[in-house]
Amino acid sequence: MTATRVLRPYDFIQKKRDGGKMGEEEIRSFVAGYMDGTGATDYQMSAFLMAAFFRGLDREETLALTRAYVESGQVLDLGGLAHTVDKHSTGGVGDKTTLVLGPMVAAAGARLAKISGRGLGHTGGTIDKLESFPGFRSDLAPEEFLAQVQRVGLAVIGQTKDFVPADARIYALRDVTATVESIPLIAASVMSKKLASGARSIVLDVKTGGGAFMHTPEKAAELARAMVEIGELAGRHTAALVTDMDQPLGRAVGNALEVAEAIATLKGQGPLDLFELCLALGSELLTLSGLVDSRDAARSALEGAVKSGRALETFRRFVAAQGGDSSLVDHPQALPAAPLLQAVRAGRAGYVAAINAEGVGRAAMLLGAGRARKGDTIDPAVGVEILAKVGDPIGPRDDLAVVHARTPGAATDVAALVSSAFRIVSEKPSVRPLVFARIP
Repeated sequence: MTATRVLRPYDFIQKKRDGGKMGEEEIRSFVAGYMDGTGATDYQMSAFLMAAFFRGLDREETLALTRAYVESGQVLDLGGLAHTVDKHSTGGVGDKTTLVLGPMVAAAGARLAKISGRGLGHTGGTIDKLESFPGFRSDLAPEEFLAQVQRVGLAVIGQTKDFVPADARIYALRDVTATVESIPLIAASVMSKKLASGARSIVLDVKTGGGAFMHTPEKAAELARAMVEIGELAGRHTAALVTDMDQPLGRAVGNALEVAEAIATLKGQGPLDLFELCLALGSELLTLSGLVDSRDAARSALEGAVKSGRALETFRRFVAAQGGDSSLVDHPQALPAAPLLQAVRAGRAGYVAAINAEGVGRAAMLLGAGRARKGDTIDPAVGVEILAKVGDPIGPRDDLAVVHARTPGAATDVAALVSSAFRIVSEKPSVRPLVFARIP
């Protein structure tokens, strides 16, 4: 067999620019050379990203790029643990599913080992939310992480500079070269982190709607198929759900507010849409992992974990294991709270026809619940509480939402933004499905 000739960066870029197919060794060498300083420069990697943006990458090229990302850093070995699972969401407003889903699937017998990032945008990421618990640690060493997954069934740590560093460095270039919106590049970025995390079964929550990166179900399904294909080709049990993000998920948007809502959901008292989504995602994970033989059996196991209190107890043990003050699980009213609450009055009767999720998220970020820049500090106490969801009837004196703020000026300004995010009509509107599609 003839060995693949490794191209110099100029020739590699030219080949993709002209529509050529890149070999796995060519891609691996190009990424490795970029990372160790012996090959491509930033401007040459940017040129390749633009060529890939316009010419696309086929399934073999996308898988090769994913593997090159994985090989650039540390890979966790979960091989000694049974029923290991992982979940990824493409993000959204009020998306606190990991906080509910993790304890549910762990209480049902799976082991969820998750590496999460910090949020940039509407609200904090999963790690930021969990840091609403004083003392919570996200910097567990690999041996601590594995031991906790074994003992508790759930561990969530932050991404380090040693974990898929090629993706982090190349994503920074994509962010400033208008090449983020490429499905193969998105798929390689997401799946490299999932493969490096080591879990054998992966479920992907791909959001669609006004508050999502993919605005249409068709584009979301295209991304979902690309990611599922990578997972399956890499030998992982993988499935995806295309889910709604045309309005905030649940009712809480803000870090401590979302933690409190997650706790309520684990008690069986949370918003129906959040609970139903966690049941759908959890059913996929339990089925993919082989713990149960049907989604119906999985759903029963998850509902049983909540009803019995085992899911809440797992969450309590998880928070304590990572150094957090687990007493707040039983006393969520003691979580960080904003000093000012301002109601957003409907002003007219009718039905809620739409809630601009992106607008609500932007409002929460202005309060301090999210980051406009990487170094910004998160305020865990602030956010927006949604009181009326799409399809709900409302009267003119009913409240649509409550703004949780630090200052009167911020409360007033953000209340106006939140009010403008709601659309009220005279006739009851149709409600979009929570889950649009399952892939495969």
